[in-house]
Amino acid sequence: MSGKLNTVETTGKTIDEAIELALAELDVTRDRIDYEVLEVPSKGLFGFIGSKLARVKVTVNAIDPVEEAIAFLTKVFEAMNITVAIEKMTHDDHVVINLRGDDLGVLIGKHGQTLDALQYLTNLAANRDTAERSRIVLDVEDYRKRRAETLSRLAMRLADKVKRRGEKVVLEPMSPQERKIIHMALQNDYRVVTYSEGDEPYRKVVIALKNNSK
Repeated sequence: MSGKLNTVETTGKTIDEAIELALAELDVTRDRIDYEVLEVPSKGLFGFIGSKLARVKVTVNAIDPVEEAIAFLTKVFEAMNITVAIEKMTHDDHVVINLRGDDLGVLIGKHGQTLDALQYLTNLAANRDTAERSRIVLDVEDYRKRRAETLSRLAMRLADKVKRRGEKVVLEPMSPQERKIIHMALQNDYRVVTYSEGDEPYRKVVIALKNNSK
């Protein structure tokens, strides 16, 4: 776990009390831990002479970030009262969670802004208790793939316009992921150059002739 304890030893008058103290110190729920009783409590002579406290060793179980992500999303959809089928696909450096169902446009938002926000929260939930971060890409009915294809075609059309007219074109503000799509779509075009200008969240891609880029 990153920056957090994952094993503690605690004492208490009873085993349950010792475990509860450990849960508070570890900041986890009981279903997330294993414990070992190191010492059983005893009252001792006359109820107090030589009495011993219970002592336990509590360890937080390792979690699967993807399962944590799915559990988080499931709670979100239950709160929204919508039915969503969740599919996952593992890649070398990330996991794609694709959401399918009827009328899921509410999860996408304008130009994917709601989807990006939900993806951000999902990654926070998935990686909150892990040492090694997992990158989770959230999609709805393959929206990101369709959006990438649309942006790539747009980049090509605008690059042709720049080459015909000799004037740069400034696109609308985009997320870092969408700006990257534009840059990659035109990276092999030797006649134009792309760069970003402005501050987030209003940062824009500019397409210009290479000999007149800035």
